[in-house]
Amino acid sequence: MPLELDRHDLQLLALVQDDAQRPLSQLAQTVHLSTAAVHRRLKRLTDAGVIQSTRAQVQPAAVGYPLSIIVAVEVESERVDLLDAMKRSFAAQPEVQQCYYVTGESDFILILTVRDMAHYTQLTRQLFFTNNNVRKFKTFVTMSPVKVGLGVPITPD
Repeated sequence: MPLELDRHDLQLLALVQDDAQRPLSQLAQTVHLSTAAVHRRLKRLTDAGVIQSTRAQVQPAAVGYPLSIIVAVEVESERVDLLDAMKRSFAAQPEVQQCYYVTGESDFILILTVRDMAHYTQLTRQLFFTNNNVRKFKTFVTMSPVKVGLGVPITPD
């Protein structure tokens, strides 16, 4: 049974999604609850899996990964065991920031962050060329990010 979210929960989710380092006292003041109530609500939302994790968003270029690449992958076979193996392979690769199993012409869409094209070439060998279940893949090199994020639109009443 899904967790019932009230107006206060939605407000808190919007606030911590924007900045998870806000002090509880500031959150409490903004949503008109006590600090203890905010703490209980955030714990409940975390325990229920609504808040999946709290992490810092690092600027990729600042740590040597300035290039984002989107890859559309088409598979040879849609046997469940082969697809599961591909999912595990993609998920285990740190340069794969996002991986989606999709409908349409492609079977997977990957979003990667890499140091340069030589790094990407090495990844193609590792992820695609040595995998007998990859029929083909198409690469889209990003020219500049327009919007990057995983924020969920939250509209508190």
